[in-house]
Amino acid sequence: MARKTVLLSALLCALAPLAQAQDAAQRPEVAAAATRLQQQVVDWRRDFHAHPELSNREERTAAKVAERLRAMGLNPKTGVAVHGVVAIIKGGLPGPKIALRADMDALPVTEQTGLPFASKATAEYRGEQVGVMHACGHDAHTATLLGVADALVAMRDTLPGEVMLIFQPAEEGAPPPEQGGADLMLKEGLFKDFKPEAVFGLHVFSSVQAGQIAVRGGPLMAASDRFGITVNGRQTHGSAPWNGVDPIVAASDLIGTAQTIVSRRANLSKQPAVLTFGAIKGGIRYNIIPDSVEMVGTIRTFDPDMRKQIFADLRNVAEHTAAAHGATAVTDIYEKDGNPATVNDPALTARMLPSLQAVVGKPNVYEPPLQMGSEDFSLYAQQVPSMFFFVGSTGAGIDPATAPSNHSPKFLLDEKALDVGLRALLQVSLDYLHGDKAG
Repeated sequence: MARKTVLLSALLCALAPLAQAQDAAQRPEVAAAATRLQQQVVDWRRDFHAHPELSNREERTAAKVAERLRAMGLNPKTGVAVHGVVAIIKGGLPGPKIALRADMDALPVTEQTGLPFASKATAEYRGEQVGVMHACGHDAHTATLLGVADALVAMRDTLPGEVMLIFQPAEEGAPPPEQGGADLMLKEGLFKDFKPEAVFGLHVFSSVQAGQIAVRGGPLMAASDRFGITVNGRQTHGSAPWNGVDPIVAASDLIGTAQTIVSRRANLSKQPAVLTFGAIKGGIRYNIIPDSVEMVGTIRTFDPDMRKQIFADLRNVAEHTAAAHGATAVTDIYEKDGNPATVNDPALTARMLPSLQAVVGKPNVYEPPLQMGSEDFSLYAQQVPSMFFFVGSTGAGIDPATAPSNHSPKFLLDEKALDVGLRALLQVSLDYLHGDKAG
């Protein structure tokens, strides 16, 4: 009897890894679709990369997306939230409704990658001529979702449920005073006639190695708020500063003092926070002290009370530091335009974790630390249970900790991320639609 028990235990131990491997198997239809579409997705991505467009200016990108969706037999709706494109794939079998989202806009960055398909595009931004680059990887997101759409359409007859494809403009933020992005799509009724049970999205990420996926339930990315500060002085000749009020010196002091808001006033043992000045502009000639200096920046938080306190502290610092120099300061915090924290639904994330593990293997899926970057995907997550995950974009032999980051002019995407992203998003979609049953 004891011997039988030992043999049975040994057999169960031997079969356990096999059962786990079967439970976490990549769907054969996912592997087949990824193989078929691999080069096509690369070609799409390179085309989008070579022709980037700023937020709310994605005319060519949206037209190409709509054209390709029509070629798949879909009937996309265009002009959503300025240049958004939305299409519905209706499966041949009854089932749940889900939504998949990709963003399409680029950044005012002059590319320095040296790629043969590097962007040479320029545009006007905040009154200046700038280079335009897909420095955050939205070209990869758009191409990946097109690939997933193609795969889902090909299996439409046996597909349970319906899938909404959301190609979103202006994730990086519409130029003031314009509206855009996820906020405007929702205001225009994105989910009015099609309310998904779940929304999924991904982001290529330089701090994750290509071939790996990072995801966590609960808070993932910070809330983001934009601010502007104008310091007003009195213009005078640079040789006689005592005849005026120097807003450049006042602004310099203000920037330095503002760093103490996070380092000395915010309780960082509670949650992380960041206050960053992204641009400062004042004066035009070497020997003229100007009338004013303008600054813009961003605030990143996870805790709502910390967010309000930082707002109050920034106004206080700006006003009193400027006053100490005889200047005045006007602070605008565009809190209504900010993104809330991106929070993954814990239950949904736990449910879909095996789907991600099936694509790259369990050891290559891990929980990242909180990210101070932000995403307006968070607005969908406030409406519907959602999961957002990071796909590694930094190639082998390059340390993700030192690789050029997203938003860098040298941001370099390893195109392995396209294959991983397509497989992951398709696997997640099919597992959810089929109720996690093997294909």
